[in-house]
Amino acid sequence: MRQALVIALGLAVATAFTLAWAQRPLAPRAIFEARTLPKNDVEKRILEVIDRVGREQRAGNMIVPEEDGRLLRAWTEAVGAKRVVEIGTSVGYSGLWFCLALKGTGGALTTFDIDERRSAMAKANFEAAGVSDIVTQVLGDAHETVKQLKDPIDVLFLDADKTGYLDYLQKLLPLVRPGGVVIAHNMTPNMADPRFVEAITNNPDLETIFLHMDRSGVGVSVKKH
Repeated sequence: MRQALVIALGLAVATAFTLAWAQRPLAPRAIFEARTLPKNDVEKRILEVIDRVGREQRAGNMIVPEEDGRLLRAWTEAVGAKRVVEIGTSVGYSGLWFCLALKGTGGALTTFDIDERRSAMAKANFEAAGVSDIVTQVLGDAHETVKQLKDPIDVLFLDADKTGYLDYLQKLLPLVRPGGVVIAHNMTPNMADPRFVEAITNNPDLETIFLHMDRSGVGVSVKKH
C-alpha cells in the first residue's frame, strides 16, 4: 500500500513538473535590428517617400508593414525581376518597395486597384519618388482587367480581396515564369481563404513557405522549373 502511494505521489510530482515546464514563460526571441540603407541618390529619394507614406498615409489605407515591404524588395531583387504585377495598389506603399528593386533590375511594375481615391494618392507618391516612368497603374475590377496581361511575370503580389486570391491565381499563374514567385499578403488563419491555401500548398509545381505568421502573414510560392 505504502509503495503504491509513493509511486502515485511520484507520478503526480512528475506530471506537475511537466505541466509547469510546458507553461513556463519563454525568453524573448533575439531580434537583430536591420534597416534599408540607400545605395545611391535614386534609392534615397524612394526611401524618403516610403518613410513619409508610412508615417502619414498608413491609417485607413491598408498598406503593408515595413518589414513586409522590405521582404517584397528582397524577393524582387533576388529573382532579378523585370515584370512585377501587383493586385491591390492602395496608396503605392508596397509598389514603392518594388520600385526600389526594379530601378536596379531595369524592370517595371503593373499595379491594379479598384479605388479611384487611393489610386490618385499612389500616382502622386510614385511621381514624388521619381518612379512613375516604370509604373503602370490600372484602375478597375482586377478580376477583369488582369485579363489584358500577356507577358511573363517574375513576381506576382496579391494584396486585395482575400476571397479573390484563388481567381487571381488561376488567371495569372500560367504567366508566372519558372523561378518566379507568387507572394500573398494576410495569410493568417483568420484572413486567408482556405481554397487559396489549398491551391498553393497542394500544387506540385509550387514550393510554398509561410513567413511572418506571428504578424501579418506572408505566403511565398516559387514556381518550379
